[in-house]
Amino acid sequence: MKNFGIFGIDIHPAVYIPVLYFFWVSVLLLLKKLIYGRIKRFAERTATRFDDIFLSALDLPLLLLIFVSGIFVLENLFGFGMDTELLRVVDAAFKVTAIIAVIIFIDRLFNGLIENYSNRVQILKGSTGVARLVVKSVVMGLGLLILLDNFGVSITPILASLGVGSLAVALALQPTLENFFSGIQIIMDKPVVAGQFIRLESGEEGYVQKIGWRSTWVRMLPNNVVVIPNKVMVSSRILNYHYPEKEISILVQVGVGYDSDLEHVERVTIETGEEILKKVEGGVGDFKPFIRYHTFDDFSINFTVILRAKEFVDGYLIKHEFIKRLHKRYKDEGIVIPFPIRTLEWDKDLPPVRVSGDKGRGSSV
Repeated sequence: MKNFGIFGIDIHPAVYIPVLYFFWVSVLLLLKKLIYGRIKRFAERTATRFDDIFLSALDLPLLLLIFVSGIFVLENLFGFGMDTELLRVVDAAFKVTAIIAVIIFIDRLFNGLIENYSNRVQILKGSTGVARLVVKSVVMGLGLLILLDNFGVSITPILASLGVGSLAVALALQPTLENFFSGIQIIMDKPVVAGQFIRLESGEEGYVQKIGWRSTWVRMLPNNVVVIPNKVMVSSRILNYHYPEKEISILVQVGVGYDSDLEHVERVTIETGEEILKKVEGGVGDFKPFIRYHTFDDFSINFTVILRAKEFVDGYLIKHEFIKRLHKRYKDEGIVIPFPIRTLEWDKDLPPVRVSGDKGRGSSV
């Protein structure tokens, strides 16, 4: 390396190279503090969180590039007389550092996105650690392949080996992968989400507790949990009681005698329904119940009472209280709720029926 002359004074490279390097790094750090700081403060005032995550992920890689770029830039701009071998080492070190900085940036960016959206995306709830491990493995693996390629190492055999190995793993994990991609389909299509009350084709019903990578957990009303593979969820018919809204109609079947005044029955039934919906927790108080007569049955005129509940499980208590209250009102109003009665008509001219007694002796009825 050559001495650097200024005002007739020769300055040794051991002196001016660190000074120039320090000056370069200081200027870039100052610019980073001014420009990057303002951009970051502006991002904090925006509604979206993506810009904050992006800038946070960029902080460390940008700092790493600033410190490493000093030697590379000074050598290429001023030429310190490095021999060819040393220059190649500097260039290689800069490339390696740049690749590592990019790897760190991508890893921090995806980790930030996973952490931020883990409470919003159902499949990430309870599996944040697995998602981070998968992302880190993929990013680090690709980064290692890029580094090897820059150093002249052929990665074609590695890629071929990975392809064959991936095929073998995919065949071995076929059921698991089916459930995994079915889970992604559930998350994207959203036929059900956590917290909704559903009924399965097989008859089980309950609240969706979580949708995982492999299975969906449904907490049933007895407070036990049924675990369903995601591929079964995708291929089954599901009744979602929370879609398109939680409110649900409650249907109660009632029958009154043929001698009843149907207008009076309708009025009393609606009054009772309104009272129950306003009184019982879970009832929609501003809903006006109504009835629909539909059948002349063998011993009664049947009709359906339509009530309204805030969600499916509230219907159990509403039905319970409504039936109790309606039975009392009908009794007070003189409205008869008939029950099956069979009347036997016997011709008096026919001989009496004899049945066997305890000792074989006949007895007449």
